[in-house]
Amino acid sequence: MSTTIDTAPAGRQRSSIDPRHEYAGMATLLALIGAIWLLVTVVAGGAGVFEAGRWRPPLALLAALVVPPAVFLLAYRISTEFRRFVLGLDLRLLTAVQTWRVLGGTFLFLYAFNLRPALFAFSAGLGDLTVGVAAVFVLLAMIDGHPNWRRRVLLLNLGGLLDFLGAIATGVLTSNSSLGFFAPATPMPSMGMLPLSLIPTFMVPLWIIIHCASLLQLRQARGERISPTDQRRDAVAAS
Repeated sequence: MSTTIDTAPAGRQRSSIDPRHEYAGMATLLALIGAIWLLVTVVAGGAGVFEAGRWRPPLALLAALVVPPAVFLLAYRISTEFRRFVLGLDLRLLTAVQTWRVLGGTFLFLYAFNLRPALFAFSAGLGDLTVGVAAVFVLLAMIDGHPNWRRRVLLLNLGGLLDFLGAIATGVLTSNSSLGFFAPATPMPSMGMLPLSLIPTFMVPLWIIIHCASLLQLRQARGERISPTDQRRDAVAAS
């Protein structure tokens, strides 16, 4: 049985203004920024910008990982409009996106064909599979209004970030760079080359941003009660 709780998403006050109209401009702007970001990573990856070489650290690749989430957090801090937009996102949708992490299991197949080192493949592959499967059960708990759904969302996102931390660390240690202390003797496709470069330069930072948005919502709504089921009912009523 679902608990009766506040129906407004975290950080958003009830208003007679249709939220879809209120946030349409911000959504369009972010979609444009995302498209430009993706284009830049594709062009840079094709030009070999993220290739470090055997005697250099993978600074460009690490920058591509860190800068987008940092920009997101900075924008959240200084822009009231952007902060309202982030806090107004449907937390169920942010959680549902995490189910796609099961695609990370592809690293295990790449390992089977000797295209990824074991240290990285098992860390990233098994971690992503675990997060993706766990997200399904967390989402169901949210929909059912389970009393501990907030705690489950928190653990899911912290676990997802921890998984990325492990994947990044093992990826660097097995890379074809000066930090590749555990790089395999047999040459393998570099994560700095297309199409693999899209994973650390676009997909991982994007998912980190989604984790951050979820955690920020939980922080904002601490002490409040928000029912995902009732949120859906409000959305239907407003349409």
